[in-house]
Amino acid sequence: MKIHQLKNSLKKKNHKRLGRGISAGGGMTAGRGTKGQKSRAGHNIPRKFEGGQTPLIMRLHKMPGFKSHQAPIKEISLDTISKHFKDGDVVSMQLLHELGIIKKGEQAKILNTGKLTVKIKIDDVPASKSVMKMVKSNSKIK
Repeated sequence: MKIHQLKNSLKKKNHKRLGRGISAGGGMTAGRGTKGQKSRAGHNIPRKFEGGQTPLIMRLHKMPGFKSHQAPIKEISLDTISKHFKDGDVVSMQLLHELGIIKKGEQAKILNTGKLTVKIKIDDVPASKSVMKMVKSNSKIK
C-alpha cells in the first residue's frame, strides 16, 4: 500500500446543487421525478398517511381504560398496627418498612379497619380522619 492509495475519511463529498439549470446536472425536476405529490414544493406527507385509505391506527379498536403510572397506596388496618407496635411507639414510614409491612418506596395509609388496642403516635404516615381522631384522643379502644 502506498500513500496515494490511502482513503481520506475526513474528506466531505460536495452536495449536489439542485435547481441550477440543466447543465449543472440538477436542473428541471431536480431529482424529484415528474409530477406527483412528492415532486411539489412544500410536500410533507405524515407517516400514517395511506393515500386516502383509512389509516391503520384509526382502523384498530381502542382499548378501554388506562394504566396509572402512580404506585398504588397500601392500606394498613388498625389490627396490623396493634399487632406490630407497643404502647407509646411512633408509627413512621421507615419503621413500617423495617418491620416488613410495606416495601421500600411504597406508599401507605392507615385506615380505620379493625381495632386499635395500643396507644401510638403517628409521625409521617397518612391516616384517615377517624384514625387521627382516635390517636389524638389517645385512648384504648376495645
